[in-house]
Amino acid sequence: MIHDFSKAPSVFNQYIKEIRDVEIQGDSLRFRRNMERIGELMAYEISKTFEYAKEEVTTPLGVAEVEVIVDKPILTTILRAGLAMHQGMLNVFDHSESAFVSAYRKYKKSNKFDVFVQYMAVPNINDKVLIISDPMLATGSSMVAVIDELIKLGKPKRIIVCIAVATQEAIDYLKESVSVDFDLYVGAVDTELTAQAYIVPGLGDAGDLAYGQKNNHDLE
Repeated sequence: MIHDFSKAPSVFNQYIKEIRDVEIQGDSLRFRRNMERIGELMAYEISKTFEYAKEEVTTPLGVAEVEVIVDKPILTTILRAGLAMHQGMLNVFDHSESAFVSAYRKYKKSNKFDVFVQYMAVPNINDKVLIISDPMLATGSSMVAVIDELIKLGKPKRIIVCIAVATQEAIDYLKESVSVDFDLYVGAVDTELTAQAYIVPGLGDAGDLAYGQKNNHDLE
């Protein structure tokens, strides 16, 4: 199932606007905070789909009954660009464990690339709800590679993918290529993908905008 936030206008769109805005992008602190807010609002919406159970809590004046989430999701992100969005989700699901995955593109001179998953730090995911967040979904290749590697480690009860900006091409690729069921939450869907696999209008390099420019050493 696909949940497109842009089809139900809310304050969420303000944060999408600001992460795209070249006049605002120079402030990395503001960029990171907006990515956090996107993660927070997505986490809140996702929480509505979870199973709940009643628990009693003792107050200074008596006992109250509250419905709380049964499952604590495992929050997974792709380094490094996904860290701010991940923090937003962790602000909401503050009792959750975290998983971190490093995936990168290895470019060839033809502008084509292969995706490699280089590093994984993942708790037990068997029978758990797995939420995977990443700011951008350009081709979908990295996300497919990450999911493929994760499900080798265990069998989650449910997989939820959260993306700030995606292309329709990448969404279609995910639906065709991921071998397990998943839900997709996306903040905005763009229509164009360049030959170098950059989203247009997109927002640029989310990792660089959040944490500073990096040196690339991935050309063959």
